[in-house]
Amino acid sequence: MNQLNDILDQDLDPRETREWTEALTGVIKADGTDRAHYLLGRMVEETRRAGGHLPFAPTTEYINSIPPEREAKMPGDGNMEWRIRSLIRWNAMAMVVRANRKPGELGGHIASFASSATLYDVGFNHFWRAPSADHPGDLVFHQGHSSPGIYARSYLEGRIGEDRLDLFRMEVEGRGNGLSSYPHPWLMPEYWQVPTVSMGLGPLQAIYQAHFMKYLEHRGLIAPSDRKVWCFIGDGESDEPESLGAISLAGREGLDNLIFVVNCNLQRLDGPVRGNGKIIQELEGVFRGAGWNVIKTIWGSYWDPLLARDTTGKLRQLMMETVDGEYQNCKAFGGKYTREHFFGKYPETAAMVANLSDDDIWRLNRGGHDPHKVYAAYHDATTTKGMPSVILAKTVKGYGMGSAGESQNPTHQQKKLDDDAVRHFRDRFQIPIADDKLKDVPYYHPGKDSPEVEYMLERRRALGGFLPQRRTKSASIAVPDLGAFEAITKGSGEREISTTMAFVRGMNLLLRDKVLAPHVVPIVADEARTFGMEGMFRQIGIYAPFGQKYNPVDRDQLMYYREDQKGQVLQEGISEPGAMSAWMAAGTSYSNSNVPMLPFYIYYSMFGFQRIGDLAWAAGDMRTRGFLVGGTAGRTTLNGEGLQHEDGHSHLLAGAIPNCRAYDPTFSYEVAVILQDGSRRMLQEQEDVYYYVTVMNENYPHPDMPAGAEADIIKGMYLFKDGGKPKKNEPRVQLLGSGTILREVIAAAELLEKDFGVASDIWSCPSFSELRKDGFDAERWNRLHPMDKKPRQAHVTACLESRGGPVVAATDYVREYADQIRAFVPHGRRYSVLGTDGFGRSDTRANLRAFFEVDRWWIAHAAIAALAADGQMNPEDVARAIKQYKLDPDKPNPSTV
Repeated sequence: MNQLNDILDQDLDPRETREWTEALTGVIKADGTDRAHYLLGRMVEETRRAGGHLPFAPTTEYINSIPPEREAKMPGDGNMEWRIRSLIRWNAMAMVVRANRKPGELGGHIASFASSATLYDVGFNHFWRAPSADHPGDLVFHQGHSSPGIYARSYLEGRIGEDRLDLFRMEVEGRGNGLSSYPHPWLMPEYWQVPTVSMGLGPLQAIYQAHFMKYLEHRGLIAPSDRKVWCFIGDGESDEPESLGAISLAGREGLDNLIFVVNCNLQRLDGPVRGNGKIIQELEGVFRGAGWNVIKTIWGSYWDPLLARDTTGKLRQLMMETVDGEYQNCKAFGGKYTREHFFGKYPETAAMVANLSDDDIWRLNRGGHDPHKVYAAYHDATTTKGMPSVILAKTVKGYGMGSAGESQNPTHQQKKLDDDAVRHFRDRFQIPIADDKLKDVPYYHPGKDSPEVEYMLERRRALGGFLPQRRTKSASIAVPDLGAFEAITKGSGEREISTTMAFVRGMNLLLRDKVLAPHVVPIVADEARTFGMEGMFRQIGIYAPFGQKYNPVDRDQLMYYREDQKGQVLQEGISEPGAMSAWMAAGTSYSNSNVPMLPFYIYYSMFGFQRIGDLAWAAGDMRTRGFLVGGTAGRTTLNGEGLQHEDGHSHLLAGAIPNCRAYDPTFSYEVAVILQDGSRRMLQEQEDVYYYVTVMNENYPHPDMPAGAEADIIKGMYLFKDGGKPKKNEPRVQLLGSGTILREVIAAAELLEKDFGVASDIWSCPSFSELRKDGFDAERWNRLHPMDKKPRQAHVTACLESRGGPVVAATDYVREYADQIRAFVPHGRRYSVLGTDGFGRSDTRANLRAFFEVDRWWIAHAAIAALAADGQMNPEDVARAIKQYKLDPDKPNPSTV
């Protein structure tokens, strides 16, 4: 291979080379570049057939992908747009600087928007459609650190007043009028559409939003259109695995409704991205290899004459040789430095700029700051068919900030400018503010009737309205009442089923409802068969954008693997972040596409919140609606899989998300109640909540639903079994449990009665998280309303206060889960909690529950110990329980081994 490269790098016959080159040039002139590309491909193919293994080069020259003669011409008034862009730059800078001249160090960022202002401006003026009667609207993922520039545009448009600009990052003081630091739909629900500043999540979400829009089109739920998903990403952000982790999906599915704009200012947060390399070339190779249309917008128009005169290719060679760290120096140190250290490397390139002044050299602009180059790139991306597009736009971080931060390593953290820097900024962008006003860094608005504002408003009218904007409600969908779930509210008799089976049956019941069925979206990362969902393969099909092009190996079976362009199941492969992003796209379809959907993402619970917790938090932020279903949940149910598969803490993570409703049901009727209530709240009532439900693969009989239990199931706690009327001097305990361990609690109650004469009331607690929220809400109310004649009571307190004895809780999760309600156990009552603290391991369920001390014998022992501590039994009873139940008092604490 090295020999071949040496041969390829040497021109053995320059005359023959020139003839081939001239011939190719003739083909381009006569028949275009596509024909030339075809001929080159055939030549490569013939060479390979002859045994020549040509090296693959995934990158092209370090120049613009679109030559000047092929650039689409930008419409509109370029001078007016520069003027508007300058005003936006000023107001964005002023917002951050003013905020940080107040006490409190509010923070904020200037440099990111400074580098990307032109990239946004061209989009707002010419490309991004708002939702309207004529168009579903484009979805734009704004780079989070650029939010001040988006607010500054809205200020000029009249959407945001000066008073709100001064409440940037002051959302508490703003009392609903503050401007969030970054795009946060939860905090600004009618403005921001998607949260992006947890870097890497924006690109990942954008791909799956585009993917889901195609899904909606193929299923006939929305009309086909030319709407686009635009995603802005920093070149440093590409380091995040999530940023590039799903680009192959976009290429594989030909998502031509997706456009990435990578702001290549060559800097991360602390310094250069690839100081010793070239990030644009690297990204070109990555995206091109994944099947994307790559558009490099590296050089601005001032470079065109120089490149046109580069007949020897020396300038192109120099551009390719220069690393990003040196390009940063050129912008930081000015024209004289660039003449000496860049152009001065070769006599040919030095001669090319001999007639240019140092200022002229400094003004040689990068492509991302040239609106004409950006427009041409956007036009190419929006007209490309059959593949996604990425625009690699080279910019300068801190553009316009001068010595205060232009192309400097600390520029990302720059949030305070001194008076000289403000004056420089004012002069550079020709803002009409007098010197004596500069110390206040005032906002500047040219007036609502000014030519600048009228131009902006006319452009937005032509594109359907203002952006960003977010739809908060869609059409409501009626959800069947609980009676429609009778198949799982009734007991199973002697037949044993799992709660996973019950949940899948519940989904199938929803799929029978003619109105609701089209809106149900089952989602799996993989292993649908593990969760008993293989029946859906044939019933509703697996979504495949190009249909099924093969006969599946199991085609002779009833539940064969059926792929279909109109398939309803999203099988996203072995990618939990991908499946989660698809779920988020489906769960926000009510807002983004005006089509409410009810997604169910089913997965191993251990690989949910633990693995994709950042996405789960973003889902809450963007007001996603849907069900997350953690299968084979708990630390002792997935008995053979071991440490990495056994979940004992997902409910703690879920409970930390304010609008997530988390449940751990034991019986099928609990599943039915939760499923119906959640579907009603999210589809019919359009509440911005989502549900996390853990289900198990353990089979056992399920009883009928106790009469009137529905409301308390949703609250999180109901009386499953009354221990009977208390007898005089009879010891009594209150036993609480959830999920699979509730059955151990029930068995423990039998042991206590049989072996020790202890009566037990048994409480099913499907959600300790909901009980915690309810309890603290009541506590807060009472603290703030001391004179209220009827204090509120926590549901836990109301359930337990009239029933005596110590309280013992056991779950298949860490102790903290059930311990969340300790504050609401009636005053003076002992509360003992058992849980599965520690690492999981492989063994039988029985052995695991004994190891973690949550089986029936450990629960019974804990109850006797609590009664003894309360003086209702004695230490001898505790010792007898240890001996009778064969408990090892000297075994290591399971949390330590």
